Amino acid sequence: MEMTTGVAESLNLDPKKTLKEFFGFDEFKGNQEAVVRSVLAGEDCFVIMPTGAGKSLTYQWPAMMLPGTAIVISPLIALMKNQVDNIRGFASSESFAHFLNSSLSKTELARVMEDMLAENTKLLYVAPETLKKDETMELLSKIKISFVAVDEAHCISEWGHDFRPEYRKIRQMVKEIGDVPLMALTATATPKVQNDIQKNLGMLDAKVYKSSFNRDNLYYEVRAKGAKEQVHKEIINYINKRANKSGIIYCLSRKKVEEIAEMLKNNGIKAMPYHAGLDAKTRAKTQDAFLMEDCNVIVATIAFGMGIDKPDVRFVIHYDVPKSLEGYYQETGRGGRDGMQGDCLLFYNPNDIEKLEKFMKDKPVAEQEIGGLLIAETAAFAESSQCRRKLLLHYFGESFDEKNCNSMCDNCAHPKPKSDVTKEMKTALEALKSLKGEFNLTHIVNFVVGKKVDSIKDYNHDALPLFGAGKDKDKVFWKSLFRLALVSGYLNKNIERYGLLSIADEGEAYIKNPTPHMMAVDVEFESVSESDFENFRAESIADEELYAHLRDLRKKVAKEMGLPPYVIFQDPSLEDMATKYPITLEELANINGVGKNKAQKFGAAFIAYIEKFVKENDIERPQDIVLKGNAEKSVKKKNIILNIDKKVDLTDIAKQLGIDFNTLVDEL
Repeated sequence: MEMTTGVAESLNLDPKKTLKEFFGFDEFKGNQEAVVRSVLAGEDCFVIMPTGAGKSLTYQWPAMMLPGTAIVISPLIALMKNQVDNIRGFASSESFAHFLNSSLSKTELARVMEDMLAENTKLLYVAPETLKKDETMELLSKIKISFVAVDEAHCISEWGHDFRPEYRKIRQMVKEIGDVPLMALTATATPKVQNDIQKNLGMLDAKVYKSSFNRDNLYYEVRAKGAKEQVHKEIINYINKRANKSGIIYCLSRKKVEEIAEMLKNNGIKAMPYHAGLDAKTRAKTQDAFLMEDCNVIVATIAFGMGIDKPDVRFVIHYDVPKSLEGYYQETGRGGRDGMQGDCLLFYNPNDIEKLEKFMKDKPVAEQEIGGLLIAETAAFAESSQCRRKLLLHYFGESFDEKNCNSMCDNCAHPKPKSDVTKEMKTALEALKSLKGEFNLTHIVNFVVGKKVDSIKDYNHDALPLFGAGKDKDKVFWKSLFRLALVSGYLNKNIERYGLLSIADEGEAYIKNPTPHMMAVDVEFESVSESDFENFRAESIADEELYAHLRDLRKKVAKEMGLPPYVIFQDPSLEDMATKYPITLEELANINGVGKNKAQKFGAAFIAYIEKFVKENDIERPQDIVLKGNAEKSVKKKNIILNIDKKVDLTDIAKQLGIDFNTLVDEL
């Protein structure tokens, strides 16, 4: 094979040797070497690798080795800049890699053209919008192209989470470039999306390299999304426990991005907003601040993070429910790319699902059907009591034994009680079989519980013998069971018909020979609307000024007593004081890490200072919250809140208020 000029000139074609010499790695990961050899052999290939598995190396390495320039079609300007900066770090010359997009000045554009015509450029990143321009195609016609790589290829598919209409025209543009090998790469593709991509690019015969989607270092957790201020408080506590760690918070609207970023900044967290409404310069500055660790938390719409190669993102929070599981998978995949643990927290409120469905009402029917199915998949994931890793991987067509989750999701770490559902599983499958066709989950559940809705009557399904066969259980139970049957392989899901379900051969076999099944019923989340937020007022979170003063006071007291400062009160205790403003020894004793003895021994100076600080700054303490609404209920709620703040045992709170334990739980 002919050697190229420049960086590759001194290297031979032993993949592992050049990998070490150029990229500094001793070994390829997973399918990397197989893909590299496939590209070197001039084959079309489709690469599906999870985020962090090293997709970019599979085209960067062959580009370096093959004669000519490799064209990488990429969807985001930020992604291109990041990739080019990264590869230039390995190369001996800046001309080795360039990008072409609307952000370039005339001088920069001239430099790119000059380097390419001089055959100094091995990698050219280009946006599809730029690729279709006449001047771009004219430039490419004058140089040798080694191959074309389509990065983030899921953007081609309408079933993908980040569909871009201009991506559908790539095949035509590649044809104009010439008869060159084609690569398609994505970090997320269900079987349906994979087929859609291959068909659209005309590469059904391409070699497919699919790596496991399992990211075993990511911890998945779903929490109920309650009142706004309560969620804000949870987020602040969550981030404070990961002090100075990098994280991303995803929101669906620009307004929410700005609101959350501002709230975090007000509470002493280095956070910045990122969305398409900000000008390019601001977005670039924000991204650089995050990469350079001048900013710890980015609050963003889904526009942020695609291809961002920051390895140490320690947490990813979804403030709003994502539009699809693919979107969720790719966004959470930006955590823990260095192989260390990344925490993924999703706040779930059924009301958010309803909002997403309403947003689609004005779209074409087909788009509504696709969007509706994707949203339903996300809701099923959030509500499920099964292993979240198993559910996620099943969505991508991968089988997974939940024993291998290693408690790296909330449902495995804190399993809910399970019961034997062998008999009910048989009933469910028999009921579905009796319908003799494909139906959506809602229709099937209505049939099993015996609800005579219009769709049931339209099909005369209320006349079938098994109508109402499961009326002794509620809808949540049967929904949970059918979802379990799906991941167990007993049902077929017809994606072409928007996810309609029918019984699979394995389901038929189960009816004849049932095997034991245990199940925890899925969680039924309470729907919270914006109006429910009005009766809540936010607690102050870690008053920065007071915290600084308390640290100074601790140092002074420690010096007077001849003790190290941490013996007086540790930092978390001071933070808790700067949050709750205790002004009595009893309140101080309930502060995190204090207790009765420390309060009495060291507390007098601290509560005196805090009381003075509260009066001088006219601060409303959490203990002084005024709740609106029914007076009697307000007093009860206030007492519950105050006692919870003091960490009083729930049984004792119930006795104090003269109510039984279940009533207290309802109030909570």
